[in-house]
Amino acid sequence: MDVFVAGGCSYDTIVYLEEFPRSPGTRTARGFQETVGSTGVGKSLNLGRLGVDVTFHGLVGDDRYGEAIAETFVDEPVTFLSDGDPNGTERHVNLMDADGERISIFVVEPTPDPDIDYDRLEDQVARSDVAIVNPVDYTRPLLAAAERHDTPVWCDVHDYDGEDPHFDEFVAAADRLFLSDAGLADPREFMREQVAAGTDLVVCTRGGDGSIAHTGDGEWVEVPAGEFEVVDTNGAGDAYVAGFCYGHAQGESVETCMRLGTLAGGLAVESWDLANPALSPDRLAAAFDRRYDDG
Repeated sequence: MDVFVAGGCSYDTIVYLEEFPRSPGTRTARGFQETVGSTGVGKSLNLGRLGVDVTFHGLVGDDRYGEAIAETFVDEPVTFLSDGDPNGTERHVNLMDADGERISIFVVEPTPDPDIDYDRLEDQVARSDVAIVNPVDYTRPLLAAAERHDTPVWCDVHDYDGEDPHFDEFVAAADRLFLSDAGLADPREFMREQVAAGTDLVVCTRGGDGSIAHTGDGEWVEVPAGEFEVVDTNGAGDAYVAGFCYGHAQGESVETCMRLGTLAGGLAVESWDLANPALSPDRLAAAFDRRYDDG
């Protein structure tokens, strides 16, 4: 299965604190790192390490951060396509507390309407089996391209609250929709509404409460969370989507795909990276066999 991932590329500074500051003053971090980040990078790295044929497109600046992102993909089983961003490479500062909660500060935002050869990207959409279109402004034309070529669209709208208009176009276009429950008072009602509107599948991750899915035929599927040694929670949701997509590529059931997503997300949080360096189909299969002995 060929997967095209579009959008979501940054270079991040991650600062680890015991707790978030409640007042001005000087603090000492318990650690920090500078690394590639954002939702498209995370999904692509996990998919590539799981052996899925994946092409990723992102915006990078003509700066050392863009060079670092390009260098990252040299040694990864991912085809990396890029266009230039005159604003420079998108950059975040993520503050992480000891419980894994995050405050993200965007210090360099991407250009909302960059100069891109969309014909090249439409060709990529047309030849792909799945287009994972992340909710950033420049990817919006790809939703219509996917419809023209009957390419299934997967969208991950993260902590969408059901009201933010930035996400509306992505929610409406998604054949498979992923989100967390962080922004919704009643995720199940929202999921029912989306399936009633024509979405094939909606999957909602709920942190320590696992994940739930609502299918186009009205079925509800629930998978509990696993127990993992948490090192860094960055990238867990993207790894979940990648693990789910990997299962889909193998023709697995929704429940099995959710289990694979849970395990891929767990392996991600057990490392400092967006994708566990040891992630592979064999590693995921071994984790699956240990976790689920009911077949």
